[in-house]
Order: sequence, then C-alpha cells, then structure tokens
Amino acid sequence: MSWTEAGFDVVGQHVLWTDLVGNVGALTTVWLAIRKTIWTWPVQFASSALLFVASISAHITGNALKQALFGALAVYGWIRWSRGTRGGAALPIRSATSRERTLVVAVMALGTVAVALLFTYLNSRGLNISWAPWPDAYIFVGSAVATWAQGRALVDFWVIWVAVDVIGVPLAFSSGLVVSGAVYGVFLVMVAFGFRDWLRQSHQLRAVTA
Repeated sequence: MSWTEAGFDVVGQHVLWTDLVGNVGALTTVWLAIRKTIWTWPVQFASSALLFVASISAHITGNALKQALFGALAVYGWIRWSRGTRGGAALPIRSATSRERTLVVAVMALGTVAVALLFTYLNSRGLNISWAPWPDAYIFVGSAVATWAQGRALVDFWVIWVAVDVIGVPLAFSSGLVVSGAVYGVFLVMVAFGFRDWLRQSHQLRAVTA
C-alpha cells in the first residue's frame, strides 16, 4: 500500500491519512482566516495538496480538480495579501459592492451550469469525473468564488461558504469521505464566527475612514 492510500478504520469506515491531515489543515486555514493572517494561504496550499491526493485515491476527480483550483487560488491570495501588508498596511476588510455581488451570483449560477454540463459530458466519455455532476459543480464553482472573494478581503466570502457547505456536507458523506463531511459541518460553525468578526472589523474600518 502506498502512502497515498494509507489510513485506518473507524466504525467500519476507512479514513485516509491524507484526508484527515488535509482537513485538519483546512480547519486551520479557516481559523487563520478569522484572524486575517497571511499564513492562511500557505496552509491552504498545503492542505489542498493533501486533499487533492485523497480525492484521487477516492476516485472523486471533480473534488480533486477543486483542490487543484484551491491551490492556485491560494497562490493568488498569498500574493494579493502580501502586497497589502507591505509597509505594515493590511489589506482592508470590506463588504462587496452591489456590482461585485451581482458578479458573484452570476458566476455561481452560470459557472455551475457550465461545469455541470462539462462533468456530465466527460462522464459520458468514460472519464468518470463525478458521480454527482450538479452538486459537485456547484461546490466547485462556489468554493472558487469564495476563495476569490477571500483574496480580496470581502466579508461576503463567509456567506458564500455557508451556501457551499449546505451542499458539501451530505455530498462528502455520500462519497465516503467521512472526515471531509465532518469538517464541512465544523466549517459551518467557524464560518459564523468568522463572518461576525470580519463584519465587525469592516464596520470599525468604515467608521475610522468616514
């Protein structure tokens, strides 16, 4: 057995070490995001790499593609936040503008349709990208949009994560990734705290700059 398939059994379920460690890293990423530290991004990159391996081992290609995208977006966020912290000035937390919110909704809707159709087509060609193309596409696109919004320090990214987790929890459990499903549930709680803290910081910043 290779290290990519190594794991242990819990209540009749085989848990991959890559899935476990990767999800611990994902939880750490959320905690770091609440604190708005630049370490959010390298930790997210590392956890995405591990979860990519776990998804490949579980034959969930769609989720693997999502983790690859997360890794790329982690680099984007790392660069953007690094520029924002030069000279000690942090990237300011703010709410999305009406235009940005319209863009988010449009991208999530159209992106989900486009990716779901792509997954369905690839499945028909025997590539087995996803056994649940529509929810997988929704999670794929929603996660990408949320990470993009986080990179821009938008408070709204927490709300997008809630919308993703509502679908992500049952899909992860039904895919056999028990740890991922449990972590999605914990995410919901952490997201609530993160949204509260970022919203408060954005209000404080607005009061100072007004």
